[in-house]
Amino acid sequence: MYLRETHQKRADGSVVTHLQLAESTWNPQKKRSEVRIVYNCGRTDDSQTAERLRKLAQSILKRCAPEEIVEQNPQWRLIEAWPYGALYVLEAVWKRLGIPDVIKAQLAYRKVDFALERALFAMVANRACAPSSKLYCYDQWLREDVRIDGTATLALHHLYRAMDLLEAHKEDIEQALYFRLADLLHLDVELIFYDTTSLHFDIDEMDQGHGEDDLVEGSLAAGGKTYQAPRKRGLSKNGRSDAPQIVIGLAVTRDGLPVRHWVFPGNTVDVSTVAQVKDDLRGWKLSRFVFVGDAGMVSQDNLRKLSESGGKYILSR
Repeated sequence: MYLRETHQKRADGSVVTHLQLAESTWNPQKKRSEVRIVYNCGRTDDSQTAERLRKLAQSILKRCAPEEIVEQNPQWRLIEAWPYGALYVLEAVWKRLGIPDVIKAQLAYRKVDFALERALFAMVANRACAPSSKLYCYDQWLREDVRIDGTATLALHHLYRAMDLLEAHKEDIEQALYFRLADLLHLDVELIFYDTTSLHFDIDEMDQGHGEDDLVEGSLAAGGKTYQAPRKRGLSKNGRSDAPQIVIGLAVTRDGLPVRHWVFPGNTVDVSTVAQVKDDLRGWKLSRFVFVGDAGMVSQDNLRKLSESGGKYILSR
């Protein structure tokens, strides 16, 4: 008996996948093996189907646990068993893109006494597979749920230190990674798409900086940079206008690959971010691209800024 997939193509071209419990039986009259459907589980895009299969698997494992299957063969010995598929794919992509090499090259002059690249990959993998806080990532996920090569010696404070180092060198790392990918993947950078989104925080009060410019200072470990107080109430794009937020800007290629990102205070309006984005991208030798944005970017100042030095742009109205 096994789990079988069948595919149904609809008139609009979409494909629906059904799951069935099936078994192969012998037909003595036709003298051939035939498939007999035992149970129709439902469609793969139905959450109830996944829940029913999960309960079925749990009930089966109560009768026939993997450890018992291994014990039946004296030549086998179960040492550990961890989910690995998603982590394997993520790490393969991580290495294929050369991210470990970029991190090592950009921080070669920094004396780091822990596995920095492993700490960063662990946090990226955690965000991709089971989004949680750095504390949960260290205490639960890395210890109990998965096994990632090279993370056994990491302590909790190493994750926070890795974030500080990434913040201190993010522009250099982002630029080096972009140029590596532009060569490796032959990126088409003639069109740069830019937009913003908001990310809220479950806190009561906004950040308060110093002086008329509302500035806050980052830690020395993170480069000692000065920022405008980031978490402010503003125009929310996720329906949480009651909570302080930040605004995140992202520039991507035609194929959706990220070029660079920006973080703005939560009360920043889209139209006021364009000048900084254009200046930053010009520093990356991307002055000969077409800037594509939505109606939120349209203003006379932005049109003038985008058209400087023969710049080209596409903005919806």
